[in-house]
Amino acid sequence: MRLSQDQSIRYAGTRRGGRRRVFAAGALAAILALTGACTSGGGTDNGGGSGNAGAPEASENPPKASATISEPKADAKDVPAATAISFSTEQATETTVELTDAAGKAVEGKLDAEGTTWLPAGALEYGQTYTATVTATGDDGRPATATSTFTTMAKPDKQVRVTSFLGDDQVVGVGMPLIVKFGRDIPEDYRDDVQRRMTVRSEPAQEGVWHWVSPTEVRYRPKEFWQPGSTVSYRVQAGGLPMGDGWYGRADLTVDIKVGPKLLMTVDNKAKKMTVTRDGEVIKTIPVSLGKKSTPSSSGTMVVMEKLRKTVFDTFDELGPEDGYRTKIDYAQRLTWGGEFIHAAPWSEGQQGSVNVSHGCVNVSMANGAWLFKNTKVGDPITVKGTERKLQNGNGWTDWNLSWDEYVKGSALPQE
Repeated sequence: MRLSQDQSIRYAGTRRGGRRRVFAAGALAAILALTGACTSGGGTDNGGGSGNAGAPEASENPPKASATISEPKADAKDVPAATAISFSTEQATETTVELTDAAGKAVEGKLDAEGTTWLPAGALEYGQTYTATVTATGDDGRPATATSTFTTMAKPDKQVRVTSFLGDDQVVGVGMPLIVKFGRDIPEDYRDDVQRRMTVRSEPAQEGVWHWVSPTEVRYRPKEFWQPGSTVSYRVQAGGLPMGDGWYGRADLTVDIKVGPKLLMTVDNKAKKMTVTRDGEVIKTIPVSLGKKSTPSSSGTMVVMEKLRKTVFDTFDELGPEDGYRTKIDYAQRLTWGGEFIHAAPWSEGQQGSVNVSHGCVNVSMANGAWLFKNTKVGDPITVKGTERKLQNGNGWTDWNLSWDEYVKGSALPQE
């Protein structure tokens, strides 16, 4: 993981429960051009509290275009360091936006898709003064300018840490969800603001959506499995962002990962076998023993969450001295929080392929366990079919056990 200030995305606030939010007014009909250099020439500059411009000053031939900055207001104090520049223009064929610090140095940033909000590439400095300038030029070639000078808030004491499960350059399976966690609960009426600051870029481009699984965790998956060989970069521009109850994001976060081959595991309870495919071709068929009737394996689509070359399964605390056990395990790959794994089970090799004898795990031989462990990655999907129990959503990374329509419902923003 790394802290980064090299990208930006659309941001607009809302008003719920007394909070101020700015709504985007619609796409500009104008051709938009962004610049980090100072604009110049011929326009009016009111510099006043409303941030409006374009009205003539004793002129019989005012500029055709006009510009208005709605947020931050001119002379505003205690502005969040994650603020965006919200503005509108009329009759503009070209619009430029710039933000400069007190020394006149330009701040990098980017316009949103609708052309009404400009977001700095990273959190602004705390306790500093900035000037936003929007210049609109009409087809008469005459610019009209709006400015707003404001001061950011002091560094807050209450800051929320934002973390990623994955680290930079990690290679993952095609079913790997992107997992972002927050150090405290994010209230529901702030999650849309947070989600607007979360971007995912993939090559090749793939449709996907963020899904809140809890107040402290949000995940992203594409509509279909990641395309093998994809590069994926995701960013949370959280630095200085209000997160409710006087808390603010601590810092921005950017992570770059890679997606490996499309390795899929399918387990058929009736046949007692696992079929492994890579990029659509069957590369191995493995006899398995699943959970016995009293402790059935879960049917559904899961992903490999964790890989442990050697571990110990200890269920004495959970099951008690009569049913509990403590066993050394090789080649373990976690599938659920409840304790279902793929793992080598030399004691059941005689039943593998014919009888279910496990406590819910997918038992394979030592040789097959070693082969799977070598060839799989965290995020590789496994689908188990035909057992007595259905997979409980939330028992692991069950993002692929939901339909796309169900998954979209977990987003704090409408899916376009």
